Amino acid sequence: MKIIVCVKQVPDTNEVKIDPVKGTLIRDGVPSILNPDDKNALEEALKLKDQQEDIHVTVITMGPPQADEMLRECLAMGADEAILLSDRAFAGADTWATSNTLAAAVRKIGAYDIIFAGRQAIDGDTAQVGPQLAERLGIPQVSYVQNFQVQGDNIQVQRALEDGYEVIQVKTPVLLTAIKELNHPRYMSIGGIYDAFRSKEVKVWTSLDIQVNKDEVGLEASPTQVKRSFTPEPKGKGIMLKGTTKEMVEQLVINLKQKHVI
Repeated sequence: MKIIVCVKQVPDTNEVKIDPVKGTLIRDGVPSILNPDDKNALEEALKLKDQQEDIHVTVITMGPPQADEMLRECLAMGADEAILLSDRAFAGADTWATSNTLAAAVRKIGAYDIIFAGRQAIDGDTAQVGPQLAERLGIPQVSYVQNFQVQGDNIQVQRALEDGYEVIQVKTPVLLTAIKELNHPRYMSIGGIYDAFRSKEVKVWTSLDIQVNKDEVGLEASPTQVKRSFTPEPKGKGIMLKGTTKEMVEQLVINLKQKHVI
C-alpha cells in the first residue's frame, strides 16, 4: 500500500503579530512548525505502517527551501520519502493554485492508495486544499476523520459532525482529512533524527519537474486575494447584573436604552 501525506510548514500562531500599518503578518523571528492537523494525518499513516510491512509513506509539501527542515522532521517520525515542491512560480498561491500544484505532483508520484491531509492549516484556516485536491484528482474524499479502519478492500471512517459522527465506507484511492481527535502524534526518535539529517534525501521538484504551466500555479492562477489582515479589537469588560429576575430584566432594559440599542 502506498500512502501520500500532504503537510505544510506554518508559523507558530502563538508568536504571530500583525503590522498595524501594512496589515500583514510579521514573520521575522517567528518560529515555523509542522501544521498540527497535518501531524495527525502523518501519524495515522505511520500507524498503518507499523501494522503492515509493505506500506510506503511519502510526505509532500509546497513551500520555500526552508521547508526542508519540516520534511526532515516527518522523516524522523517514520516517513519513507519526502518531496518539496519549491519554485518561485509557486509563490503567492491561494488554495486553488496550491491544490493544482499538489495534484500535478501526485500524478508524477504515480499509483497510491490513500492521501492523508490535515483538516486545515492554522495560518489560513480555510480547510479547502484537501477537498480541492481530491476533486482535481477525481477521487472520493472524506473530511473531518476522527476514526479510521482498514477492512480488506474497504476503508471505514468516522466523520465528525457538530452533534455526533457518521460512519462512511469508501474504496481506495481516497483522500482523508484528519482532525486532532484521530490520534496522538508520536515524537521523533533519536535514530530517526540521525537518519533524517544524515542519510535521507529530500527531493526538490520545480514546475518543470511536475510539468505545469506557470499560469496554472502561483499568484497568476489564484482568484483569491487577501486585501488585509488585522487583529480584532478586544471587547470591553462585560457587566454582571444582580438581583431577582425581574430586577435584572429592568436593569437590562435601562442599559440598552442608554446605549440606544432599543
